[in-house]
Amino acid sequence: MKKRILVIAPHPDDEILGAGGTIAKYAKNGHDVTILTVAGHLPPLYTEEAYQQTVEEAKIAHSIVGVQTSVFLDLPATTLGQIPVHELNGKIAKTIEDVEPHILLFPYPDRHVDHRIIFESTMVGARPVKAGKSIELLAAYETLSETHWNAAHIEPNFTPNWTVDITDYVDQKMKALSAYASQIPPFPGPRSVEAIDALAKFRGTQAGFAYGESFHIVRMST
Repeated sequence: MKKRILVIAPHPDDEILGAGGTIAKYAKNGHDVTILTVAGHLPPLYTEEAYQQTVEEAKIAHSIVGVQTSVFLDLPATTLGQIPVHELNGKIAKTIEDVEPHILLFPYPDRHVDHRIIFESTMVGARPVKAGKSIELLAAYETLSETHWNAAHIEPNFTPNWTVDITDYVDQKMKALSAYASQIPPFPGPRSVEAIDALAKFRGTQAGFAYGESFHIVRMST
């Protein structure tokens, strides 16, 4: 059965960092993938030109992994806490209503304030009522470096309970990451291609295959 997949990214590149191989796998198998990018490098902290560069990079990255639809909310990064909660919840819920996803992947509530806020808003929008009733799988992805900079045991630890075999799609993931030239630093940067490759190997070998992406399942129904 053809599935509708919605991946919510706090910023351009999070979707590929956390789920690029999984996205490519779903797309290759004929499923429809939509990416919702909530915030980005906009004024007052960044220039409009910087943001437009990341949007163009995102479009290239999305085409590499087979995304069908890309949605950008164009909200300034790190200022989401200044938006009334009901407004942000409504913006995210609107996309959930439009897509009616069977599978929804979203950021784990890690060190980045935007990730935590978007996690909370998505949990509201994904409740099993109205469009949320279509969701068969709701899972949070990890994002180098933010997920790994949490204060262990003081804040929640990312503890995966689902790993996707992306062995056949890791090259697409790395190519898509490389499209984010303004965001991906050289090695030994924590989000360098080499670091992401190492994490994929680690997660894969934890589950018995070469490369993997891990998630924490929040809700699953059949």
